Amino acid sequence: MKTYTKEELIDKLIEIKNSGWIRNARHGNAGGIGNTLEDLLGITENNLPIPNASEWELKCQRLHTSSLTTLFHMEPSPRAIKFVPEILLPKYGWRHKEANKKYSDTEMSFRQTIHGQSRSDRGFMVIINRKERKVLISFDSDIVSEKHALWLKAVRERTGLGELTPQPYWGFDDLFHKAGTKLLNCFYVQAQTMCEKDVEYFRYDNILMLQKFNLERFLQAIEQGDILVDFDARTGHNHGTKFRLRQDKLSFLYKTVTAIS
Repeated sequence: MKTYTKEELIDKLIEIKNSGWIRNARHGNAGGIGNTLEDLLGITENNLPIPNASEWELKCQRLHTSSLTTLFHMEPSPRAIKFVPEILLPKYGWRHKEANKKYSDTEMSFRQTIHGQSRSDRGFMVIINRKERKVLISFDSDIVSEKHALWLKAVRERTGLGELTPQPYWGFDDLFHKAGTKLLNCFYVQAQTMCEKDVEYFRYDNILMLQKFNLERFLQAIEQGDILVDFDARTGHNHGTKFRLRQDKLSFLYKTVTAIS
């Protein structure tokens, strides 16, 4: 595998950027944009062959897509009581759409993608409490949409309509440790895409060097609705709680952003 100094890697990325349209090396693979770039660099599986490579990642993204990027998985505290499967699902869940079909008739679901800018139509929201240094999940029954009236009636019967007690949360220190190990300094590359005769091509237009992950900016992104908390649990399986990011917002999370051109 080829090795680079950081400066040589930057030069190689500029060379790739100036090469124009490049054929997808992994035709039919949704991850082809990153795989193709790795092939051009002569590396495998994001193993950047540069000094202090453990402190760097290579992240690739298609331009002009509305899909969310998963930053990391992290279950809320207090973890000892397994909050999502033991409280949110049985007390605030609803009948799974595949109940009595793919799953049993009693299969329940709790799927919510929420943030700190506004409440979901079921009344859930992410709250930043800087005094207590916590990111909390909040419920307000007054905000629930009329279309969920039957569900709200069931919640009232199961547990009442007050605030979540206790409230699930993530401590700032735990979040900083988790995000700091997952959101390393990175070379962030965005590409245009096009198809010609069923063949996909990439043009690597934007290259940024992102350094020094910033917790306060992470919290601001939650408040602005750019980072979302995604719950995805059903009776038979908890798929995990994810922190997810809207496209084109990654660079906001870093203190130092350097455009490579």
